[in-house]
Amino acid sequence: MFSRVVTAILGLFLLSACGTTMKLEDFNSTTPALQLEDYFEGSSKAWGLFEDRFGNVRTQFWVDIKGTWDGKTLILNEDFLYANGDTEQREWIIEKTGPNTYQGVTENVIGVATGETSGNAFNWRYDFNLDVDGDTWKVHFDDWMFLQKDGVLLNKATVTRWGFKIGTVFISFTKEAERAATPLAYIDPANNHTDQDNERVSDHKTAARR
Repeated sequence: MFSRVVTAILGLFLLSACGTTMKLEDFNSTTPALQLEDYFEGSSKAWGLFEDRFGNVRTQFWVDIKGTWDGKTLILNEDFLYANGDTEQREWIIEKTGPNTYQGVTENVIGVATGETSGNAFNWRYDFNLDVDGDTWKVHFDDWMFLQKDGVLLNKATVTRWGFKIGTVFISFTKEAERAATPLAYIDPANNHTDQDNERVSDHKTAARR
């Protein structure tokens, strides 16, 4: 779901191969269970960064996400703000194709993105036409998300070209509804009086005026 963050890879040569042995079935029994339409319907926010293959952080960003779900299609409208002040808008249209499977399209995705959930995990894969300094690179995203308690969703996406690793995107999502439901509260001890305390304070003030 996150494209432009990898434009920070300008000038890098692809020298190291990458791969993973992680499989969705490894997460069958993990909780809380993740379903994209449940998590992304409504408002959510994300904070992330792009790390190149040498381990250097090339850019950081913030995303405001609005999701709508009609029972079959999830539409995500994403507004990006980058650390250098650049902005970007992206819309994903994601169809639920089975109990745990999805496919989606957005600008510059080649064909369709395909994904599947298992337990608290989601694996999302797609090819993407990436604009790099006026040139177009065909890159591949291997995107993993893991739902945590309290509405936190962790995301790690490996970006490759010709089978070689370019870099990694790290993102943390939170649900607006989750945060609104459990707001942080501050009680000022100087003003934390019960009704009885307030009556005594009022009596003291009246007596003092006499």
